[in-house]
Amino acid sequence: MKSLMRFRPNNRIIVSLNNKNHDEVSMGLRDIGLKEEYRSDRDDIVAEFFFPCLSHCIEYDRCVDFLSIQSLATIAMAFDNFSLGKAKLRMITGHRFKNEDLNIMTKLFSEKYTKRFDGKLIRNTKIQKLQDIVNNGQIELKIAIPNSEQIADSFSERIGLFLDEHDEMVAFTGTSRESFSTQTRDFESVDVFTSWNDKTRVERKRKDFEELWENKTKYVEVYDFVYAEEHNLTKYSSDWAYDV
Repeated sequence: MKSLMRFRPNNRIIVSLNNKNHDEVSMGLRDIGLKEEYRSDRDDIVAEFFFPCLSHCIEYDRCVDFLSIQSLATIAMAFDNFSLGKAKLRMITGHRFKNEDLNIMTKLFSEKYTKRFDGKLIRNTKIQKLQDIVNNGQIELKIAIPNSEQIADSFSERIGLFLDEHDEMVAFTGTSRESFSTQTRDFESVDVFTSWNDKTRVERKRKDFEELWENKTKYVEVYDFVYAEEHNLTKYSSDWAYDV
């Protein structure tokens, strides 16, 4: 019996037996064809690495030193499975924010804020979509703050992990913050590890993240974002106002 395979625009592969649809097999991280390293001088890190991984995963765990509303909204739009209600984003970030971003994030994650961001501006539409995803429990945000004199005054862990519905994982290190600007980007490189080629390292990165998430890592304290904001643990200064 001859088996035929054809592609659909929504990244589904339809496997046919004798020209009849037999089953649908969703594409995963393994189907992307990832490289071991992406570098700004020869790769478009966002288009060639981040967006393909986001569109093929159901969970994204990320440690980043700075986070903006723009970056968070872009992740939500690129994360295809968010619209299906089955995707999850967990982020751990440092405690320094732009003032405007901090104000909006406080409203997004606060149960007390019940107004919608509806409006004519595209920005409001994006933020409202973000609010809907947060309200659906698909985005969780925590703040990491150093608690030792051996560590500088900011958190700057640089790891991320993608998980797909086939339980395959991609871990990466190297990029300093979640910047998706098409006009200005850092010059950076990203080292990539996959569960099918480097399982030990991927599992180690996953363990590192989980211990951070559960506040079991030395030299830092990790708090839920709402708790950190309510207890004045988040900070703002013009020196930290990065355009990300």
